[in-house]
Amino acid sequence: MIWFYRLLYLPALILALPYYALRMWRRGGYRKSFQHRFGRFHRLPPVPKGKQRIWLQAVSVGEVLAIGPLIDALQQSSHIEIVLTTTTSTGYAEARKRYSDNVLSIGIFPLDFWLFQRAAWSRVKPSAIVLTESELWPEHLHQARKRKIPAYLVNARISDTSFRRYQKLPTLARRMLKKFSAIYAASELDHSRLTQLGCPAERIRSTGSIKFDVSIGQPHSPEERKALRQSLGFLSQELPLFVLLGSSTWPGEEAILLQAQRALIASGIDCRLLLVPRHAERAEEIVSLLKAQELTWHQRSSGQATPTDLRIHLADTTGELTRLTQAADLAFIGKSLAPNQGGQTPIEAAGLGVPILMGPNMNNFKDVARSLVNAGAALQIENSEELIHEILQLAQDAHALAAMQQAGLKWHSGNRGSSQRIAKHLLATLPEPLAKNQV
Repeated sequence: MIWFYRLLYLPALILALPYYALRMWRRGGYRKSFQHRFGRFHRLPPVPKGKQRIWLQAVSVGEVLAIGPLIDALQQSSHIEIVLTTTTSTGYAEARKRYSDNVLSIGIFPLDFWLFQRAAWSRVKPSAIVLTESELWPEHLHQARKRKIPAYLVNARISDTSFRRYQKLPTLARRMLKKFSAIYAASELDHSRLTQLGCPAERIRSTGSIKFDVSIGQPHSPEERKALRQSLGFLSQELPLFVLLGSSTWPGEEAILLQAQRALIASGIDCRLLLVPRHAERAEEIVSLLKAQELTWHQRSSGQATPTDLRIHLADTTGELTRLTQAADLAFIGKSLAPNQGGQTPIEAAGLGVPILMGPNMNNFKDVARSLVNAGAALQIENSEELIHEILQLAQDAHALAAMQQAGLKWHSGNRGSSQRIAKHLLATLPEPLAKNQV
């Protein structure tokens, strides 16, 4: 099976190169440590006696932020050292900014081809590997199995799309999943899907999502919130402000939120719109939308907003969503309206007490979305017309917003602790000498 994968990988990579080259050019930052993608990782010293070296792979910014508490939990054992890799340039920059003093080394994950993976393995020399969410790299896992190195999958998620794809290749899915020593499912739905795909039941543990453990701080005080809004250029001399957040928006969703803003203004509500697109490189596309309408706006990447009475703030920067969410009265979660599929995480918004609206396509967070709705912290709508209607209704119902705010805070608090649970079990399953050194 692995030789078949190796034969297919190179032709597939060559066919995909134009797409990835364009994406790399648009996002930038790919030149730094580019040699890592071909396995030319830093040459690390041998693993010290009595220690274990964990190679932890996190794909992009979201995963890099999420694994912080897990890194801390694992390093409560003095016998652990961590090598962290990430796939995207933005993830790599964020990892270097956050963890340079916390881990042994930070690099870029190699392409999953035999020669590149073998070269990286010879340099990293891990005692165990940890993958996140839905990463199933056949060559990487083969190298672990070949060396008798345990592999773990944390925050394991199986989206609707991935589940359908794996169901068409049941033998491949079963073989891949059996290569993990333990899999930590992000939800009961993911646990069920992993079982249906043939993963041995004894290897799966429902530990919950590690994203609940990410430090987001306390909700702002009224004074702090006012100062944040003013820094965004949102000032008001008369009516109270209502700030609508587009959280990690995707194509088409900004235009719908602009319509919602106009509807609120027409009804007498002083609505300000804070747009935080999922990909900052879409700024030019969104700026074209803003230029075609009459309300005043500011592009964050161009500098600090001047203290004027702005109506729209486009936050086309990276790593600021959590802080900016504190300015919002209501958040729409992006990638959830057609034709977009999958949804972005609503966890941080709920944890900061911001009421949430989501479209129907929250496939990547199906259990989370359902749980939020059941808790009373969010509403799920079917289309853009219903979204605009619900925004208008909630903006005029302070009692409903306050109830959703408290429900979100309670929901988030009750779901924390996954990172500690994972670290405790993972360390207990590692070979000696760590079997007795649990968190």
